[in-house]
Amino acid sequence: MTEQAMSILVFSHRPEVRESIVNAVGRRPATDIGRVSYVEAATVAEVITEMDAGTVDLAILDGEAQPTGGMGLCRQLKNEITECPPIVVAVRRKDDRWLATWSQADAVLVHPLDPLTAAETVADVLRRRRVPVVGG
Repeated sequence: MTEQAMSILVFSHRPEVRESIVNAVGRRPATDIGRVSYVEAATVAEVITEMDAGTVDLAILDGEAQPTGGMGLCRQLKNEITECPPIVVAVRRKDDRWLATWSQADAVLVHPLDPLTAAETVADVLRRRRVPVVGG
């Protein structure tokens, strides 16, 4: 049985930040997760389009994105999308982690991204997303 790759949306206005996130998390964050595919978004409009399509399993948002930061966007998405997929926010300073509570993020990554921590964090969030079907 072949499992379809989970889709991760990566948002930042800076291509190098998107690339660093994709490289840190990798194509297979954990053996039990399987391979993941990435959709990159450089604008809020692209993020909203992808999230509305319902094909995103997890989003990673750059907390420092301009002109709209990932934390504010995370809060907006969590409040506007019914059954919003999990969202991880990437911040520049450890001191900004507390803002994740306000943003309603499911997890936080801190730059510079450590590949082991980034992959483990994403895998943990994806595992929580899997809800077993009861009586199915």
